[in-house]
Amino acid sequence: MPDVLSAMEGFTGGREFVASLKVKVMKRSPKAAQEIRKSSEDSAARFVPPGGSLADLKRAAATCKGCDLWKNATQTVFGEGTSRATIMLVGEQPGDQEDLKGRPFVGPAGRILDDALAEAGIDRTQVYVTNVVKHFKWAAAERGKKRIHKKPRYFEIHACRPWLDCEIQAVRPQVVVCMGATAAQALLGKTFSVTRQHGQLVESSLAPFATATIHPSAILRAPTSEMRHQQMRTFVNDLKQVAQLAMRRAA
Repeated sequence: MPDVLSAMEGFTGGREFVASLKVKVMKRSPKAAQEIRKSSEDSAARFVPPGGSLADLKRAAATCKGCDLWKNATQTVFGEGTSRATIMLVGEQPGDQEDLKGRPFVGPAGRILDDALAEAGIDRTQVYVTNVVKHFKWAAAERGKKRIHKKPRYFEIHACRPWLDCEIQAVRPQVVVCMGATAAQALLGKTFSVTRQHGQLVESSLAPFATATIHPSAILRAPTSEMRHQQMRTFVNDLKQVAQLAMRRAA
């Protein structure tokens, strides 16, 4: 709902209407009230150093408490890569291994990403890799000690957005690639469908070019080897288009 309210605020008289609507909704629904309140109050913005380099941003993010996800996470997992990267890859959030090691895409999904980048002719050391959310959100498994990934909610994504905006500003990539639905809908619009629109260029203020593809974790979750192979081919083909686009921009 906060996404809809934000869009409505852009119309004439929208702010006043949304303000009155929020009051009515908050009175009737405690759950909605909590989400609206969190989306309005919680933000990483107060932790962001003005005009900071990537190194400055990473140090500051280590102490971020812009939302409650830091409480159950081992550490902040900031983006990684060269500040001169032409391509920026944006996922959803760090996973279990990323949370433990403090680096993005170093677990099973990271290995899929590495293989796909290599096949697409993209050197990972020359791209910038990050997530829309910098802390691992999880729930304990019913049995054992395994930590189960939980999808971040709107207000958690909203709270963490200042870090990603600063990363984009510091790197100034030519191409932003959203991996998975969470990143795509956070950056390219709530109605964006990765299934239908993957590989398509989207007009965006983020970079000269923006697009989306599947998340490497989706390949791991595919129920059959045939589906995993098919999704890997889709992933690689989308990345090949990104590589060609980046090469043309660099020429």
